[in-house]
Amino acid sequence: MTTLRFGLFACLLPIVPYGAFGQNEVASYKKLTLQELMDLEVTSVSRRPEKLSETASAIQVISGEDIRRSGATSIPEALRLASNLQVAQRNSQSWAISARGFNTELSNKLLVLMDGRTVYSPLFSGVYWDAQDYVLEDIDRIEVISGPGGALWGANAVNGVINIRTKTAKETQGIYAETIAGTELENLTSVRYGGMLAPNVYFRIYGKYTDRDSSVLEDGSESATDWNTRRTGFRIDAEPSPQNTFTVQGDIYDNNEGRPGDGSVDLNGGNLLTRWTHTLANDSEMSLQLYYDRTHLGQPVPASIFSPVAGRFTDDLDTYDLDFQHRIFPGERNKVVWGLGYRRTQDEVENAPGLGFLPAELDHDLYSAFIQDEITLGAGWALTLGTKVEHNDYTGFEVEPSGRLQWNFSPTQMVWGAVSRAVRMPSRIDRDLRQPSTGFPIFTGGSGFDSETVIAYELGYRAQLAPNLLVSLSTFYNHYDDLRSLSLSPAPFFFPLYFDNNLEGETYGFELTTTYEVMKGWRLHAGYTLLQEDIRVKSGEVDVINNGLNETADPQNQFSIRSSWDLPGHVELDVGLRWVDSLRINNGGTAATVPSYTEMDLRLAWRPSPALEFSVVGQNLLHDQHPEYGVPGPAREEIERSVYAKVTWRY
Repeated sequence: MTTLRFGLFACLLPIVPYGAFGQNEVASYKKLTLQELMDLEVTSVSRRPEKLSETASAIQVISGEDIRRSGATSIPEALRLASNLQVAQRNSQSWAISARGFNTELSNKLLVLMDGRTVYSPLFSGVYWDAQDYVLEDIDRIEVISGPGGALWGANAVNGVINIRTKTAKETQGIYAETIAGTELENLTSVRYGGMLAPNVYFRIYGKYTDRDSSVLEDGSESATDWNTRRTGFRIDAEPSPQNTFTVQGDIYDNNEGRPGDGSVDLNGGNLLTRWTHTLANDSEMSLQLYYDRTHLGQPVPASIFSPVAGRFTDDLDTYDLDFQHRIFPGERNKVVWGLGYRRTQDEVENAPGLGFLPAELDHDLYSAFIQDEITLGAGWALTLGTKVEHNDYTGFEVEPSGRLQWNFSPTQMVWGAVSRAVRMPSRIDRDLRQPSTGFPIFTGGSGFDSETVIAYELGYRAQLAPNLLVSLSTFYNHYDDLRSLSLSPAPFFFPLYFDNNLEGETYGFELTTTYEVMKGWRLHAGYTLLQEDIRVKSGEVDVINNGLNETADPQNQFSIRSSWDLPGHVELDVGLRWVDSLRINNGGTAATVPSYTEMDLRLAWRPSPALEFSVVGQNLLHDQHPEYGVPGPAREEIERSVYAKVTWRY
């Protein structure tokens, strides 16, 4: 397989036209100044470009340079750079990722976008993180919002939004190739080529192969969760006129993942996206986006209390999504953005004896409209009001309003506050689950399961306190209602158990981040998060088996610090240290504990020329192995120390 991949790389070289590389951005590796970081434009908060320093939200930005310097080899690893997220690696293949709590096995309150494409699964309202990947070099930035984003992004943007944006094809001209060999990441090879099809029409194509070893069990034995993935894709950007831009992009991927004793998991699919953006008079702008996404999942279902017979469960999901957005400036004091959306999902499953969904085929339509107005009040004050209205086939209409007030009381300091409502609409697990899939069920979804809701209150401060110091502080208090629970059927049988909305509760805390430039070429970034949770059964209701424990699995405290140092001779030294508090996790209705841990990552790189880079990366260096998630016991998987070497070449 390695020979085949390098053979493919060699075959690509002769087709590159002579002279094409003059347009290539050959590894400038520009580190933004702190002022440039504050002036960085983000789009996730208001669905229009605005400076980070003027953004009334708990937002952090992971730049492409941050990802490169960290040594991250996957998107979940890159997301560890956002200190307002909780990222726990369950095993070699899967991660638990959330903002402000609820990082459970079926984590479902985080909306993830990849170049405008929503990637959460309506099967469980979560994300298959092992299916989300790019050539990381092509990521321009990742915008991470902690806190509700429902007023603009809709259902499931309850506790946060992750918006992953890649560079345009024009910015990725020429050849980029990388290869990695190591202990846990046994091989990663990527090749990307960008060129010009016609004047102002640019393209890139890529191929990527990854092979990862399995994680280990508590006794150090292999867990048989090794896996490999193959991906290929393209992007075309056209600028026929200053007023019009067109983008077409797509990806195809195929994952093969091991499972202990039960066979393998197949996870594959593809997507195709098109976007047209048109600039109107007075800098107003409209865009129209359409994408198609297909995901196939096939996984073994072992024998259990639900069925003595093992089987295989498959899920095929087709998603069609149309989104229109219009940005206008009706007056000197108003910045209005509004839009319409339609999404259709077609889901078809093949049930296993112990796991099923009824009906096996289900088509759903989601209609939406949103509007938001930023009103300039004067003297540095601005008020933003907006709402999104959605109609889904489970619960009908959902309304998600938001109000934000900000005060830029100096050119470098801002305070802001917000009140928002967001919902997590039901997924197929909540409504259609059935175990076993035939005969009398023991466990089912709830036919009346309603949307989960949150009312969130936020207060924040962002400032450049000195030319070499940035600070951001966000506090929050969230009240949740109608959270998922488990109920008994009426007497005398009490079965099946079914999902209900019998939980409520509050979370509160704060997130603090700082960036400090020690000297030219040496920068420190630190983050601390405090999270308090009180999730409980409503008065007079029940949550059988789980006792209100099944919706949270989160550390109370997190701290991280990163150092990026440019040494003489084109050498880079990057060190990351993180401490994660112990977390409480449900173990059959009793609280179990995942112990706290401290870990360190280190990267040492040398660039003998602008086109060539050698690096060595060590991850989780402080322990041979440690758990980050899961119920204590011999089957809990642990994450090992790993080391890899990487060579990068561009031309």
